[in-house]
Amino acid sequence: MSTQNTIGVIDLFCGIGGLSHGMFKEGFDIIAGFDIDDTCKYAYENNNKSKFYNQDIKTVTIEQINNLFANYDIKVLAGCAPCQPFSSYAFKVKDKDKNKYDLLYEFGRIVEGVLPDIVTMENVSQILSFKQKPVLNDFVDLLKKNQYQVDYKIVYCPDYGIPQTRKRIVLLASRLGKISLIPPTHTKNKYKTVRQTIGKLPPIKAGEICPSDPLHRARALSELNLRRIESTPIKGSWKDWDESLILDCHKKDSGKSFGSVYGRMNWDEPAPTMTTLCTGLGNGRFGHPEQNRAISLREAAMFQTFPKSYKFFSPKEEISITKASRYIGNAVPPKLGKITAKSIKKHLDEIKSNK
Repeated sequence: MSTQNTIGVIDLFCGIGGLSHGMFKEGFDIIAGFDIDDTCKYAYENNNKSKFYNQDIKTVTIEQINNLFANYDIKVLAGCAPCQPFSSYAFKVKDKDKNKYDLLYEFGRIVEGVLPDIVTMENVSQILSFKQKPVLNDFVDLLKKNQYQVDYKIVYCPDYGIPQTRKRIVLLASRLGKISLIPPTHTKNKYKTVRQTIGKLPPIKAGEICPSDPLHRARALSELNLRRIESTPIKGSWKDWDESLILDCHKKDSGKSFGSVYGRMNWDEPAPTMTTLCTGLGNGRFGHPEQNRAISLREAAMFQTFPKSYKFFSPKEEISITKASRYIGNAVPPKLGKITAKSIKKHLDEIKSNK
């Protein structure tokens, strides 16, 4: 295959392809994605015109990556290692899978062996203060040792038109010269809101599926939880309930800090951070602003900036709310992938104009 002046991307820890899709939409060739979850294959390949490898990063070889990159002028290696070990929750509980901490070191191993032109990495902002190992500092040191110029910053997603309050570290590194993320595209008074994002979707009830959109489905609620959401005013939470509806754990001092749990979203603000549990009413402020239910899969996907055309499941496969919630919550928002790609294109244009 001849690919003159082309940008090729290999996405490690690709999941269903949120980051890849943003780059794909900006005209990059998505060569391949690697992930340990084989159920991501259909979505990854069918939305990104790419090849999915169901492989643990520890088994990925330098030769394998070099062969995939062989025909490309500009080689981009992306690695958004699973963020659970560094998340706020993992700080509060004893994480059982210590090996997850080493995934960024495995990414570093591949970077050092392949030396791609550009490296990008996205992770939760808590990685900056991660106590167990200085993983981010070690990764940056490895990049600098291998002649990369490195830039990383905490990105507040609403600043880039993503309608949720997600904060993420975005790192860009280049062996070609200085690189940085493009400036924010949205000011606070222009942040995309819940209303702008999902306000025109047809109303559905808890446990229902929209006839015209199979992904627009909401989890069923128990009779008690239905009474709870019915008792929750707009912008409210469990703190607005009658005493008889409040969970015992929230009556204790230790539970009073979780004020947004069972809460409704605010129409006129960005949504909270989407997680793998975002379609469950009791897992955060994931109640619909007005309807008596948690947000649907479609709504979660839209808050993550997945286009409506994105295929999460094969037509032969039954849609699983649990599986889809995991796919969506674990994903990099495609719009953040586009921002990353635009930053890389700007960098390459600057390199070209300086020659």
